[in-house]
Amino acid sequence: MRGGDREAEFREYVIADRSRLLRTAMLLTAGDVYTAEDLVQTACTRVYVHWHRIRHEGAGPYAHRILVNAFLDERRRAGRHPEVVTAETFEPRLSEQTDPVDTLAVRKALLELAPRQRAVLVLRYFEDLDVASCARILECTEGTVKSQTAKALKRLKDLMAEDPATDPATGSS
Repeated sequence: MRGGDREAEFREYVIADRSRLLRTAMLLTAGDVYTAEDLVQTACTRVYVHWHRIRHEGAGPYAHRILVNAFLDERRRAGRHPEVVTAETFEPRLSEQTDPVDTLAVRKALLELAPRQRAVLVLRYFEDLDVASCARILECTEGTVKSQTAKALKRLKDLMAEDPATDPATGSS
């Protein structure tokens, strides 16, 4: 295949899949749009480098794995500044009934989770992937995905209970 055709195929893939990758990255970074854009750029660059090998297998799962691994690598780097919740939001699936206070409380609680726990929740519940797909992306066993999901959900529940904005005793949402 000629280089121009390969580049056209890659361009079509990016146009079709970029918004899904960005949504996943925004969830992983709990709303940090700049870091999310960087993660998507990293994933797209690595997909491009390996396009000749992966275009027939399906670039989507490969790009997802790269995105999650780039996020986990970013979180491991020493000296990384902590994430900050901002007023700027990115919620493509919000319905009109969604309470912004709840959205911020969930985002704040997600920030408190360990990176792998956050990744497993995003992949399982926001991306709606099954356990086997998550295990492939995270490069771990299905049992690890299940145990990390259980621990992350428990931790998220505990964090949400501690948040005064979501405490029923205060009369707030």
